[in-house]
Amino acid sequence: MPSSPPIVYAHVGKSFDGGRGAKPVVAVDDVSFGVAEGEFLAVVGSSGSGKTTLLRLANRLIDADRGTITIEGEDVRAVDPVQLRRRIGYVFQSGGLFPHLSVADNIAITPKLMGTDPGKVSARIDELLELVQLDGAQYRDRLPHELSGGQRQRVGVARALAARPRIVLMDEPFGALDPLTRDALGDDFRALHRALKLTTVMITHDMTEALLLADRVAVMQAGRLLALGTPAELSKSKNTYVNELLRTPRRQAERLNTLLPPQGGAA
Repeated sequence: MPSSPPIVYAHVGKSFDGGRGAKPVVAVDDVSFGVAEGEFLAVVGSSGSGKTTLLRLANRLIDADRGTITIEGEDVRAVDPVQLRRRIGYVFQSGGLFPHLSVADNIAITPKLMGTDPGKVSARIDELLELVQLDGAQYRDRLPHELSGGQRQRVGVARALAARPRIVLMDEPFGALDPLTRDALGDDFRALHRALKLTTVMITHDMTEALLLADRVAVMQAGRLLALGTPAELSKSKNTYVNELLRTPRRQAERLNTLLPPQGGAA
């Protein structure tokens, strides 16, 4: 019998108080899908589509009102939230580093909480800094404000990987970066995802980024899952909103093909 996918959402719903007597706001509405082992899934949608809520439900930063979420075959409601989060890497937008802690101490947080031997923690910090292409001797003792945006995000990725999770959740991890840094970091994380055999779910509002990095893309709108598939599968969608999201990368590709001569061609 095949094992369960690492992440499964089954008829999941979540609402928030609308405030001042207003009706509850439905953030996630009867969403069901699975994320396969080793898959890189991007979740795309506009602000308020429910994509970040979906991510936060997986590690119980918030709890679902309806339905079931399983992580590595376990119902998340049956797992202590703190223990659950230690099993899942989480990369925040802009790194989410503790400003008063050094790079090394930021990376070491979860291993220390898990009681890992100090010598092994130190070795792990060096290993991770090398993995995210930061020189340990140069960056270990720096504070977050002494780093560029791209460097902070690399440290954020290192921290998420510190306890050797098999699952990584990423909330708009590259959205605040300049285009060159964003492109390089996306490629580097995709390479890490492959090398470490991770299962990754990334939230993004950028369809081009999703298409270039992910194996499959989930499209959310008003709390509903509208479409889920490979870029090729999404290109055949009859859904108006999905086609609207695909229009921008298609238009960009057409314009670039017109504006840029083939590499190595005549100027």
